[in-house]
Amino acid sequence: MKLNVGIIGGAGYTGGELLRILINHPFANVAFVHSKSHAGKPVWTTHTDLLGDTDLTFSGEINLTPALSTNEAGESGENTGIDVLFLCSGHGASVTFMAEHEIPDDITVIDLSADFRDEHDDFVYGLPELQRERIQEATRIANPGCFATSIQLALLPLAKAGKLTNDVQVSAITGSTGAGQALVPTTGFTWRNNNVSIYKAFTHQHLAEIRQSLTQLDPDFKHAINFVPYRGDFTRGIMANVYTPFSGTQQEADELYRAYYAAHPFTHVSDAPVDVKQVVNTNKCLLHLEVHDGQLLITSVIDNLTKGASGHAVQNMNLVFGLPEDAGLRLKAVAF
Repeated sequence: MKLNVGIIGGAGYTGGELLRILINHPFANVAFVHSKSHAGKPVWTTHTDLLGDTDLTFSGEINLTPALSTNEAGESGENTGIDVLFLCSGHGASVTFMAEHEIPDDITVIDLSADFRDEHDDFVYGLPELQRERIQEATRIANPGCFATSIQLALLPLAKAGKLTNDVQVSAITGSTGAGQALVPTTGFTWRNNNVSIYKAFTHQHLAEIRQSLTQLDPDFKHAINFVPYRGDFTRGIMANVYTPFSGTQQEADELYRAYYAAHPFTHVSDAPVDVKQVVNTNKCLLHLEVHDGQLLITSVIDNLTKGASGHAVQNMNLVFGLPEDAGLRLKAVAF
């Protein structure tokens, strides 16, 4: 039996990435893709790489009827409801959508915006490497932010071990798709090409959820997280370089991180330096550790649209419905 899936805001980057994953997911069926501005148009007219892969059209209607069980539908019965609803609209739109629509408890909601990451209104913060068991029991999930995912995965083992004893320094760069599909001066080709810039230094919105997770593991963590984000001259991927004082050896750091992520299928510690092309188009996070004169440098690389957004959301869906955590997410990296 396949899960019936609905997508709100399917014309954007995260909606398109969800479609690419879900139309090839062995346990998912896309019931509808909603878009007010593209209603009635074939999905491939917006996500042009999907030409030949799907006959779906954007819908102007939203179906919030729960899917029928196998017994209710019968062997030949039509199952037109949905099991899970992904919210892929911009920040602020999800909280409005939830207020304007009565969504049955039988429908799992996975929100890709920042609206519910503080876990209000019964939402659970959807970082499996932090709280897989809570996600498995949830029906409302707030998907983490892209920068937040890469930085948290760099720091969770230290927080769990009580080894975040000083300020944390973060320098991280992201691709242009992290800014969304709407064209603004800092995403336009003529500005972004051959260019790098800083934005929201020390004030980035993902800092709140990063601190929320770290203090969940270590309530005594009250140190500064000094985060300087960069806009990169590329479309996809994040590299975060995170460093903080560390009293252990290289071997101790490696063992700490490998033990923490041993049961998690997408986060891996690399002995060799890592780069963004190793993870682009995958749901992986790769970490590389270096101890230098009492400082631990953690390099964390993810794809901002997969592990940083849509792939991560599908990972959460898999956990909620008891599917293999990596179902539909064994994706090929760009590599070169």
